Amino acid sequence: MRDLGVGFTYLVQGQRWVARHGKQYGFGLVPGLITLVLYAAALVALALYGEDFVTWATPFADDWTSPWQGLFRGFLTAVLFALALLLAVLTFTAVTLLIGQPFYESLSEKVDRDVSPDGTAPESGLPLWRELWISARDSLRILVRAALWGVLLFGLGFVPFVGQTVVPVIGFFVTGFFLTEELTAVALQRRGIDLRARLSLLRSRKMLVWGFGTPLGLAFLVPFVAVFLMPGAVAGATLMARDLRGEESETTEDAPETTDAPEEGATP
Repeated sequence: MRDLGVGFTYLVQGQRWVARHGKQYGFGLVPGLITLVLYAAALVALALYGEDFVTWATPFADDWTSPWQGLFRGFLTAVLFALALLLAVLTFTAVTLLIGQPFYESLSEKVDRDVSPDGTAPESGLPLWRELWISARDSLRILVRAALWGVLLFGLGFVPFVGQTVVPVIGFFVTGFFLTEELTAVALQRRGIDLRARLSLLRSRKMLVWGFGTPLGLAFLVPFVAVFLMPGAVAGATLMARDLRGEESETTEDAPETTDAPEEGATP
């Protein structure tokens, strides 16, 4: 349970780091703003034409009498929009990181150098196009995993009581796990750690991961907040990646103590 608080501390530390490095924060906002515009356009289009799409997709309901036709198609339209919002939350980080790969790589490296006792940062040694390819491939794999969890939780949402109480809580923890994977990938990929190894590493410290990713996922539900938190989230994820790898960092006044051994277990 203690790792929950440590994970949240890393999230706060990341925001403090970018607050002290205004230039890095400004550069880090650019990819999020681009992604926000793209997602907003897609959601507006869905809001305008979602009902028409549902009508086209359900020709069997054309002859239904009122009010059943309207209720059925209205329900499907609401479900479609809700799924789109969930998908937007789950994929916003991946798309932003892909668009902003050069920005966030630079930010993450500067965090590493700032807290490293010898002032150095790990480097992948790969050309930019190769890093982009690996990032896109891994993000797609994570998206498939997240989508499968989303479908499962959506189905469980129809179970009386459990679907309205337990399932949403599980959903936030699942979202937090995948958000943390995407964010720590920036630093861990530079260290030559592939997706399978990253997932294993995160599963060994589930409480730490949830303490970082779950509050961030909740914050991302608020419009525009994700854009402004992304640079600090990348910085905090870099600090947490150092902890996960057992790398020594210079102590700061708000740095958490991380001497506990990793816990064993499995997760999504």
